[in-house]
This record gives sequence, C-alpha cells and structure tokens, in this order.
Amino acid sequence: MIINTGSRTDIPAFFSEWFRNRIREGYVLARNPLFPEKISRYRLDPSVVDMLVFCTKNPAPMIPYLEELSRFRQFWFVTITPYGRDIEPCVPDKREVMRSFRALSEKVQSHAALYGGRSAVSWRYDPIFISEKYSVDYHIRAFEEMAGELEGATDQVVISFIDLYAKTVKNFPEVMPVSAEDKARLCAAFAKIAASHGMRVRTCLEDPSLSAYGVDVAGCMTQAILEQAAGEEMQVPSGHETRKGCHCLLGNDIGQYNTCGHGCRYCYANYDTGIVEQNLRLHDPSSPLLVGRVRPEDEITDSPQSSWLTGQLRLDLS
Repeated sequence: MIINTGSRTDIPAFFSEWFRNRIREGYVLARNPLFPEKISRYRLDPSVVDMLVFCTKNPAPMIPYLEELSRFRQFWFVTITPYGRDIEPCVPDKREVMRSFRALSEKVQSHAALYGGRSAVSWRYDPIFISEKYSVDYHIRAFEEMAGELEGATDQVVISFIDLYAKTVKNFPEVMPVSAEDKARLCAAFAKIAASHGMRVRTCLEDPSLSAYGVDVAGCMTQAILEQAAGEEMQVPSGHETRKGCHCLLGNDIGQYNTCGHGCRYCYANYDTGIVEQNLRLHDPSSPLLVGRVRPEDEITDSPQSSWLTGQLRLDLS
C-alpha cells in the first residue's frame, strides 16, 4: 500500500523532524478530517508500505533524513512555480528550491535504481492561473527557464490549471478560470519546451482533449507511474479513486488541513490563517499526531495494510 503525505499539507517543508520520528517509532496516527475524533493508525513498515509519496514546495528540510527513509521506496513531487510573494508569501526563493530539487533527485533516483525503479522525482508546475502580471507569455518564459535549470534532474513535469474550489475563491477572490484557448497555447508550448529538456508533460485531472497539444493526460500519480518508480508491478485493490475521473492513488494521507505555513493564495488545504497558526503552535515533533496529542474521547483504529507489490518486475514500455 501507499502512504501519502501531501494532499493536506507540506510535511517535508514544515514537519520533517516529526516524520523522521514517526519512521523511527514505526507508526503514525492521522485524524479523519470529517470526524476528528476518529483516528487511523498506520504502521510505517516496508513489509506493508510499498511506497512513501511526498508533495512539497521545499524538500530541503527532509534531505538530511533521507538515509533514515531509505528502507522505503519513495516518490516525490516538488512544486516550483513562477509566482512571487504576492501569491506565495512564505515559499523559499525558487532558485534555492531548484538547488534542493537537484540534491533530492540525486539521492532519491539513486535509491530507486537499487530496486530497478526510475523517474521517482517529478517537478510540478501548478496550479496555473492567468492575470495581467502572470500572463501566458510570462508562464512560457518562466517554464522555459525552470526546465533548463532542472534538466537532467527529472524526466517529467506535471501541470494543472487552477480549480475554483470554495476555499480557493475565499483566499483568492479575484482569480479567474483559465480559458480553453490559453490552456491550449500553454500545453503546446510547454510540451515543446519540456521535450527539448528531456521531460514529458503530464496533466493532473484536466480535459483529455488537451492530449492534442502533446501532453500526457492519463494522470500524475497513477499505478503505472508508481510502478515505474518502484521497479515492480502492483496489484491495487479496487476503490482507490478519490475524485471522479482521477486514476491517481491518493488515499491513506497522513496530513492535516490548516497546517501548511506557505500561505499561498490559491490554497485549497488552508481556509483559516488563525487555525493554521494555532495548529502550528500545537505541533509536537514527538507526538504520533501531526497536531496535538491523543485525547480521551478519541477512537483509534488500525488501518488495514498489506503490500501491493507482486514481485513481478515492471517492464518499461514508455
């Protein structure tokens, strides 16, 4: 099975020490976001956890702990976008993040190769929105510059266009959807640029018709992608589709909403800065929970876990 860390927060950026402690103790607790008194307990044991999946805007704090994660196969998304402090007020300088990306890639890709895996680190350039400042031409120039900097460190980049979730609109009321014309122009330009730097563009839950512009619309974290990183085929139980039309393996997330300190205006995972600040104060690196500790009224249930790996080497047909 897969342990996800990145749909609700950014664990590498803000909670690396906590995660290292969870690995050392061999388990983690995660609250149900809809029923907070219900807690799932996951064993962090490579006999049942086939892969750890991370999604971060700043991998640097986790790099010193990678050796302690080396018992596990891993897949990493690192998000690097061209927005400034007006949109991403607390994200580190993009050049720093790109340097960290290269350092991360060198270690993680070498580790994946031990299992016969590859393509275990992916760049994300999302979400994309268009404004007077961040125009289509601006995005194309920024994408080309970043792709050049990351050449050789990854062979894939994931893009998506901003979704107007209620939380996103609350945080960023002036944002507008991206037009079909702009999507087509960006996909065509990005596909051409990426190919020149040894990368394939994948989309995240976008219109399949965009494949006409040279991008892969099959998904960003599908079974096939994770098998390639693992170097082995998986037998995935049914029922792991979390969003209609999405074939990515997104379940078993150990994060918590309202805990990310980046403060991005387009964020869907934070909806109250006061709660974010409170949760960050309540974080204890020694606790099995990301925020606070277990309370008397909490109900802890062991999550069913078993390996999905089949022992069959994955043939690379890409």
